[in-house]
Amino acid sequence: MAILSRMILAGALIGLATGATAAESNPERGAQLAAQGDGSGAPCVACHSADGSGNNAAGFPRLAGLDAAYLAKQMLDYNSGQRVSPVMQPNINNFDEQQIRDLAAYYAAMPAPETTTSANVSEEVLALGEKLANQGDWDNYIPPCSSCHGPGNQGVGDIFPAIAGQHPNYIRSQINAWKNNQRNNDPNNLMTAVAERLTDEQIDAVAAYLGSQSATTE
Repeated sequence: MAILSRMILAGALIGLATGATAAESNPERGAQLAAQGDGSGAPCVACHSADGSGNNAAGFPRLAGLDAAYLAKQMLDYNSGQRVSPVMQPNINNFDEQQIRDLAAYYAAMPAPETTTSANVSEEVLALGEKLANQGDWDNYIPPCSSCHGPGNQGVGDIFPAIAGQHPNYIRSQINAWKNNQRNNDPNNLMTAVAERLTDEQIDAVAAYLGSQSATTE
């Protein structure tokens, strides 16, 4: 329960610090930046698609409909080196903070795609993923994803992103990054505390289940 308490407190505090910037962004300018890129790398649409839906096979996440402040933080973290990606960093390192916030506002305003990623796994694997996502595995101190990411894992504010309908390959890669100490840009390393307790089987299962869920509220 200590993990859950820390997650809630961190979300509340950081939300107060970042909420004020959202009104200053310009999604129309963000649309132009997404199409043209930062002048040195590939444009956003090349990997994340024109509708922001991403690409599961390549591991590129869905951006459409995610919280603007969350998206901005991730891009700023890439540029500061707090989050590392050899793919992302060369493609956005010429954007300044205002441009990043404009991009984030653009993608946040896009409707989340209604399609889901087909789960090519057994019913048993999906059932395990559903249990982890919505009930957790408290015997091993693993809280459910929904305890932080909200009902239906549709996201809560600017700290806990929507993960329902996110691509399984991206979810899997990020959980493994936290587990292997290759990503640590979340509040108080909360995801690391969860990821390091997950087995490879559990990671595959929860990624498959979440990817098969709708990204839109019903």
